[in-house]
Amino acid sequence: MLARQEEGLRLHHLVWRLGPGWRVCSSAVLGGGIGPRAWILNAQVPGGYPRLDPDRHLAEIACAEELGGTGAGLMTAADVTAYTVAADGGVTATVTSGLGVRGWAADPAAGADGPLPPGTVNIVVTVPVALSDAALVNAVATATEAKVQALVDAGLDCSGTPTDAVCIAAPDPGAQAGEPFAGPRSRWGSRLARAVHRAVLDGALRQA
Repeated sequence: MLARQEEGLRLHHLVWRLGPGWRVCSSAVLGGGIGPRAWILNAQVPGGYPRLDPDRHLAEIACAEELGGTGAGLMTAADVTAYTVAADGGVTATVTSGLGVRGWAADPAAGADGPLPPGTVNIVVTVPVALSDAALVNAVATATEAKVQALVDAGLDCSGTPTDAVCIAAPDPGAQAGEPFAGPRSRWGSRLARAVHRAVLDGALRQA
């Protein structure tokens, strides 16, 4: 947990310093996709976020924290100091929850291009074993399923917010194949699902 001053405001951000030998699969604004990542940043920004270059903004914050190499950066208007954490069998999920603007994913309203307001449920998961590319993508789906289950269990009529993001971090398999599965009934997927569910539920109940 770190803090910074921007436009006269004291804002916070979370940093994971992974170091070498880690891969991340994410929908992050900065450094999204699958690849080696040395760090993850989840930064709080003001409500009504005015900038149109969130990737550059995140890169500026990372530079100020002397985060070297390639990383993944997320942002949220939620109170980052209220983050929630849950662990299960070596898997750890950290969640920041901003549920002021929420709804169901399949909405009849037309979508829109361009950046959306950064309200967001941001989920960052670390897994202690290497995952194949397919398992990394599977893990994102499992985390999302667990998030929706937690929101419903909290009594919220929604599947999330329009700007939710997920990061899954796991050791690089190198020349090995890595774990092939991360679905909710697999060994590591089930642990991931339980950790994400508990962390999201904790955060959601605080706002219900």
